[in-house]
Amino acid sequence: MAQFTLYTHKGGPNPWKAAMCLKELGLTYESVYLDFQKNEQKNPQHLKLNPNGRVPTLVDHLNNDYTIWESDAVLLYLTDRYDKQRAISLPHDHPDYHHELQYLFFQSSGQGVIWGQANWFNIYHPVPVPSAVTRYRNELKRVLGVLETILQDKPYLLGDKFTIADLSFVTWNNLLSMIFGKGKYEWDDQVPQLDFQKEFPKTYDWNHRINQRQAIAKTNEEKAKIGGH
Repeated sequence: MAQFTLYTHKGGPNPWKAAMCLKELGLTYESVYLDFQKNEQKNPQHLKLNPNGRVPTLVDHLNNDYTIWESDAVLLYLTDRYDKQRAISLPHDHPDYHHELQYLFFQSSGQGVIWGQANWFNIYHPVPVPSAVTRYRNELKRVLGVLETILQDKPYLLGDKFTIADLSFVTWNNLLSMIFGKGKYEWDDQVPQLDFQKEFPKTYDWNHRINQRQAIAKTNEEKAKIGGH
């Protein structure tokens, strides 16, 4: 039996962050893919575990079925409890520990929310709203500019060490080509476009290095295999 059950989604970026962290730490898990088209994330069984009705939801069977949700909280739980060597995280007494938290909060509020809204208005919103697309694409590029500044003279957010702070950004960044394409505005010169590598080279290289990590690459392969975008 796997140690964890991960309630997830084939395409959603947040639960794949949890999968990446589990693989980085060599922890076993079983994925339960919820069908959002059938509203399975809102079924009573899942809501008992996660009243927010979103994913990821992680259940730790070796810790009395301890359940936790919100992707960055999941990353902190996993590393605090199971990353004893602090291979991908910082100990609480480390001078940069609160900077690690800072970047996790920045990811949640600054990246995830904005990328999600940009993606919604580009792909899923039933009526074209160019002003909303412009707003969220510009804010997205502003956040990329913040990351570009942070990464000017170091390979990772916290210096030379890869941590869950870096991991937390990668799944959303991997959706940039979808957010800026495939939708109603791909060829509309009235809304902002993006050349990730050209406009934000440090951030692009950082994201590329993260994707090349063995655990991250295996997770991306797993996602592609089941048809996750």
